[in-house]
Amino acid sequence: MTASERYEADILCDHETITRIDRDIIPPSGAEVIDAKGKYVFPGFIDPHVHIHLSFMGTYAKDNYETASKGALVGGTTTMIEMCAPPRSEDTLEGFEFWMRNAAGKSACDFSFHIGVTKFDGKTEKQLRQIVKRGISSFKVYLAYKGFGLDDAELYRTLKLAKELGVIVTVHCENEALIAELQKKLLSQGKTDPGQHHESRPPIVEAEGVHHLMTFAKLTGAAVYIVHLSCKEALEQAIAARQNGVRVDVETLIQYLALDKTYAERPKFEGAKYVMSPPLRDKSNQPILWNGLRSGLIQTVATDHCPFDFKTQKVMGKKDFTKIPNGIPSLQDRINVLYTYGVKTGKIDLHTFVNCASTQAAKIFGLFPRKGTIQPGADADLVVYDPDYRGKLSAKSQYVNVDYNVFEGWKIEGRPSVVTVRGQVMVRDGKFVGKPGHGKFLQRKPSHF
Repeated sequence: MTASERYEADILCDHETITRIDRDIIPPSGAEVIDAKGKYVFPGFIDPHVHIHLSFMGTYAKDNYETASKGALVGGTTTMIEMCAPPRSEDTLEGFEFWMRNAAGKSACDFSFHIGVTKFDGKTEKQLRQIVKRGISSFKVYLAYKGFGLDDAELYRTLKLAKELGVIVTVHCENEALIAELQKKLLSQGKTDPGQHHESRPPIVEAEGVHHLMTFAKLTGAAVYIVHLSCKEALEQAIAARQNGVRVDVETLIQYLALDKTYAERPKFEGAKYVMSPPLRDKSNQPILWNGLRSGLIQTVATDHCPFDFKTQKVMGKKDFTKIPNGIPSLQDRINVLYTYGVKTGKIDLHTFVNCASTQAAKIFGLFPRKGTIQPGADADLVVYDPDYRGKLSAKSQYVNVDYNVFEGWKIEGRPSVVTVRGQVMVRDGKFVGKPGHGKFLQRKPSHF
């Protein structure tokens, strides 16, 4: 099952790649045979937006590449693209080297990075050119946080450089100044609970961030990618810009498709588990996002996986919602939730499922056709998916290193029964059976000239 085709066939994999697809292939001597009868075979899924190492709001994300990659694989994700985000005060090239050391020899799945641009000067420009030559073909820019954000002159220069180099720029679109003012107003009124996080970043603030980016993208001609788009207002701005000639791709998250802002309003501080930016939105946005996937207005479904423990880290904001570490971990559960609550409910079909969870990410970020499809010459990243499996999601059975699961107790209909990365079996029946460190860094060439 690919983004465009479905058929019954055997797949022969040799030396990490798919070498033949045909009916009734006679297995070569010594070959391992995996019986996929009655199951789907999907290309390995790609999560184009994760945080494994992250220093944020006075603490650190809980996962490392060993725990995160195991969780990814058990959930069917065979490739991750992490946001490498050195703070403005740190050296960009040193930050890239640090992130590489965190992953190399430790990740069980293949990986790459978006290099964060948190400042732009002559030195940073030279370093960005070096990093692109080393196989990174995407930048990351934040418009929502002090210490990570660029001013408008820096944003313009970053996009100009990206256009010159053929790099796509991924962008967190909110308005930092508006958020800061709304936060002050709410806190002065004694409104401190987790539900106020949404009120400090309403849809109009996200839409304004998208509009701001679209203006700069139009002026520079750069290709841009909106990360974690959450609402109708922001999508309308992206669609209008696309109609006006802006090269813009859109990502939404499994959280926005399945959860809504009432989760962040749960009493006894339980809502803190569901605090992320942009926030979970009113449920009325969900049909719009699902329709965006069906119609091709939205290209990808990611996670923005960002694991902070509830008991020891989220509590930092017990008396002040602005101090709750932002993030909803979902790396391991993205595919099963998307299949169960998207495909099985008829919101999207199987081709759209593969397209938005694998193929589009591969195409946008320079990995296709090595990744994102099933064809001779592609990496043998395969997910044998059992549609007859029935189970429940729980923190007790997850490999990712965080003390809760936002989908705790949710029923799933289907899960990966076998997952391979470049021909090596890494998962069987919900258990990691592979070799830690099997994952490779994926060098990517710029393709957005």
